[in-house]
Amino acid sequence: MKPVYLDNNATTRVDPEVVQAMLPFFRDQFGNPSSAHALGASVSAAVRKARRQLQALIGAEFEDEITFTSGGTESDNAALLSALEAAPNRTEIVTSAVEHPAVLTLCAHLEKTRRLKVHRIPVDCRGRLDLDAYMAALTPQVAIVSIMWANNETGVIFPVARLSELAKEVGALFHTDAVQAVGKLPMDLKSTAIDMLSLSGHKLHGPKGIGALFVKRGVNFHSLIKGGHQEHNRRAGTENTPGIAGLGTAAELALKFMDDETTRVKSLRDRLEGGILQRIPRTCVTGDPLQRLPNTANISFEHVESDGIPLLLSRIGIACSSGSACTSGSLEPSHVLSAMKTPHAAVRFSLARDNSEEDIDRVLEVMPGIVGKLRSFSGSGPGNPVYA
Repeated sequence: MKPVYLDNNATTRVDPEVVQAMLPFFRDQFGNPSSAHALGASVSAAVRKARRQLQALIGAEFEDEITFTSGGTESDNAALLSALEAAPNRTEIVTSAVEHPAVLTLCAHLEKTRRLKVHRIPVDCRGRLDLDAYMAALTPQVAIVSIMWANNETGVIFPVARLSELAKEVGALFHTDAVQAVGKLPMDLKSTAIDMLSLSGHKLHGPKGIGALFVKRGVNFHSLIKGGHQEHNRRAGTENTPGIAGLGTAAELALKFMDDETTRVKSLRDRLEGGILQRIPRTCVTGDPLQRLPNTANISFEHVESDGIPLLLSRIGIACSSGSACTSGSLEPSHVLSAMKTPHAAVRFSLARDNSEEDIDRVLEVMPGIVGKLRSFSGSGPGNPVYA
């Protein structure tokens, strides 16, 4: 039976058109884009094309606002560390309690090593940001605000356009980790006060190991990686041209399929949620039911071991996750669900444009039996086998 992949917030399948776009840069167009000869110039033109493709997807005003990186984590780190270097007299950071570890781990490190003050803004039981706490944290001591566009576990969307405007009122830079949002939501950065934005190729059917950082013109940016003059002096090192070409093509395809993402994929998500809630008692959707990514369903199940459902689904060829795959293997509860004070285990199903109605029907067919089986073992002691 065909496998069913519903873990697209962890990573996506690389689109065949993306693979084809990358191949020439391993073989015929292998030149260094910084070289002055013709082979280098042709590769440099391909890098510029990819920059324009990303510019179109996120609605940046200028193509030179796009800096290619190794992925979302590097982009997040570069944004925060640059802001602190650009404003050495500002010693505070504002972020949320539900950010990706790429931001939260760096913030914890900076607290310890640089004695910076980090404001972690709480969320409510639906995963929505506490706006009163956010505004109270904004002072002239804040160097940068870093709030994700959409949460990777719940799909909850934060009002980053409004949050960025409030940050400007105290002179702070505003960065958003938009790794989960780019390609799923329409964007027009030139109409916002957002200074920096992170994205990652493998979340939008591009290759792993490539991402980008949007830096608005006029922002005082200090490069994280020192060396040569690549990427307009913002990111040293020879460009990953196959990855860049792939990311550019992925961006173009994401823009092409944006309507499909917000209509058909959302309809599949709603069908999955509705079917589970109808068939299985004592379940609920976690997160904001309205302000949420169109592809993400985070569903809470009473009296079920947190990793049990993904484990049993995996055995029959269905992939999903409990919490974030970026912290897989950890026995600690999800920091996102903990911040929301969610009392029960939750499973994340994240869809993409290559999912079908048959995929959803397959999940709905097996879920009642799996949950029933796990609930029948819910009284087992820690030393007893839980999964048959």
